[in-house]
Amino acid sequence: MSETSFQQPDRRRPEPLWFQVEEAIRAIVKSGEWATGDQIPAEDRLCALFGVSRITLRHALRNLEESGLLRREHGRGTFVRSTTLVAGTRELTSFTQEMGHMGVVAGSRLLDCSLSKADAIAAAALEIEEGDPVVRIRRLRLGNDEPIGIQTALLAGARVPGFLDSGLLQGSLYEALEKRYGIVPVEARENYRVGTVAAADAELLGLAAGMPAFVVERITTDERGPFEFTVSVMRGDRYEIRSTLRAGRVAANNRN
Repeated sequence: MSETSFQQPDRRRPEPLWFQVEEAIRAIVKSGEWATGDQIPAEDRLCALFGVSRITLRHALRNLEESGLLRREHGRGTFVRSTTLVAGTRELTSFTQEMGHMGVVAGSRLLDCSLSKADAIAAAALEIEEGDPVVRIRRLRLGNDEPIGIQTALLAGARVPGFLDSGLLQGSLYEALEKRYGIVPVEARENYRVGTVAAADAELLGLAAGMPAFVVERITTDERGPFEFTVSVMRGDRYEIRSTLRAGRVAANNRN
């Protein structure tokens, strides 16, 4: 790799040095100079190339690892990993927004968009009657053009009249819903479970049928109530759940 690829932080800028290093590494990966699976230079070499301390560099590398861009293997080094969506404490955002926050280019391929009838599960989630109309949107979700998961979203038909003829499936669905119908998400409840990739989805996801997957069910509401019920099947090798646990006050007091 050419050493001219490394943009040293500008100490006159208001952004912290670690943030500038983090963004510089993201740019190198995005350019393709570091490809998926590549081992990045050792810490001491990166410190010299970026002109920063080891503490600053480690701060940047830790953030990149937590966001799923890098993978650290003890005794081996740090590698560029395949696109990974890391789920944890986060804001209520669309897939497009969430991927953007991770420095990943979101994409999707529309697999189906049709009008159907709510089954018992969807009716309960959307607080409508079984058999009521729902708009079914099935999409292959991509990150940097690589398959991450398949999402099937059901929208309460009464909330989105004329949706099928609106051409709203380009870009973020939430942005489109806000512009046309005034629907602004305020809360979402998610349930995670481990499942397997169905035969019908295997080829789309680039996996063998039966491989592990995360199944995520999400009910999203606005001020009027539930408007969306989504079931996502996410690749087990490109989706992580990460959380931080802290001791409660009682436990902390017991150590005093």
